[in-house]
Amino acid sequence: MSCDYPDPALLIGGEWIRESGAYADIVNPATGDAVAGFPLASVQHLDAALSAAAEGFEHWRALLPVQRGEIMHGAADRLRRRCEAIATILTIEQGKPLDEAKGEILSAAAILDWSAEEGRRGYGRVIPGIVDGVHHFTLHAPVGPVAAFTPWNFPALTPARKIGAALAAGCSIVLKPSEETPGTAIEIARAFQDAGLPRGVLNLVFGDPSEISEHLIASPVIRKVTFTGSTAVGRRLMELSGRHLKPSTMELGGHAPVIVCEDADPDAIVEPLAAGKFRNAGQVCIAPTRFFVHSSISARFVQRFAAKAESLVLGDGLDPASTMGPLANQRRIEAVEGLVADLVDRGATINAGGRRAGNTGFFYRPTVVTDVDPAARIMAEEPFGPVVPILSFDDEEEAIAQANALDYGLAAYAFTGSARRSLDLAHRIRAGMVGINSLAVSHPETPFGGVGDSGHGQEGGIEGVRSYLDSKLVAQG
Repeated sequence: MSCDYPDPALLIGGEWIRESGAYADIVNPATGDAVAGFPLASVQHLDAALSAAAEGFEHWRALLPVQRGEIMHGAADRLRRRCEAIATILTIEQGKPLDEAKGEILSAAAILDWSAEEGRRGYGRVIPGIVDGVHHFTLHAPVGPVAAFTPWNFPALTPARKIGAALAAGCSIVLKPSEETPGTAIEIARAFQDAGLPRGVLNLVFGDPSEISEHLIASPVIRKVTFTGSTAVGRRLMELSGRHLKPSTMELGGHAPVIVCEDADPDAIVEPLAAGKFRNAGQVCIAPTRFFVHSSISARFVQRFAAKAESLVLGDGLDPASTMGPLANQRRIEAVEGLVADLVDRGATINAGGRRAGNTGFFYRPTVVTDVDPAARIMAEEPFGPVVPILSFDDEEEAIAQANALDYGLAAYAFTGSARRSLDLAHRIRAGMVGINSLAVSHPETPFGGVGDSGHGQEGGIEGVRSYLDSKLVAQG
């Protein structure tokens, strides 16, 4: 076991449980080596977590919002103080450069702080009556214990969104983080414990995703389901939730288009676009992934993007010299290789990268591709890797049609020097989040979610907390 990596355990009813009938390895994607083994939850563990969440909910909901907020602020403060240590754990298990990991921990803390304050604003409203002597008003109440499922690409940020909103609303939670990155979620839970979170309010379980989801969602204890991950798994969890008439929030896959108009400045926009694309080795659901660039500036755009890709330094995220880490696992390597091979078979030109790097770990070179066949697989399948397919256009209507051609609708971006065109593009591009001359579409204060195959419901902002609350009408005579 790495000296920097914690001893993984389940958290059930405030107790850390390391004993189990089965264990699995956590692999460092920079080396391919196992760094620790973690216990897999049995049915008995899941039932204990459900029971703990039910008891924890009754205690947590009874606290005043300001009391809940104090504990949440305390957890956020501890994340900040422990940022270096937790970021090291995150990098070991997920691969991203340490500076990116530190930024993620700080963002997670900011989400907890914002959620804590929003929990104090669960306002109802007074409704003018139409019957003499009868008054109507609405109240908000926590929906109940929550089952939450989070992926490996942002092992601090995504759990923080779900934990922060659920706890701010007065709900308890059973969280199943990704089995590939459990250590970061464990450290978030420790921060809450040390801040005084009552037993059973936050529970962590790991194991077979299908078995855990089916067991938790079917339980009458669970009153809401929230998931971040692939569209295919999201569909399955929606089916399970619907079978039991439980509300769900689904933040699913994306395939973000980027429209670069002729009045945009390639020299100014390539730097932020490349930073957004190659962050976390492209394993970001809102990363720009389909590039449509006006033909009048496409040559300069491609030249600058390829140069930026070639300048990145691949390496272990713990090495300060590294500016891009590995892909998360062998599955991602194989998927990216397949997409690039399909591009080449269809006549595409590799302007940068296009192959693995080294023979240790899961590294793939930042790749820029032109002469892309619109029918190539990468134009329909989310790459979730450091590959940039660039197509040129002359007709803006054509570019908008291509941007809206998929059933995905999470994030989208457009760059233009025209204020009028900015507003037009914002209205016409179909996505839950649209960045105009900016990639900054994710903040604690703003709603985060998609449409179509990218899911339903939103996290972040007031919408995120409200999704964990039931509305109740009171008619008083």
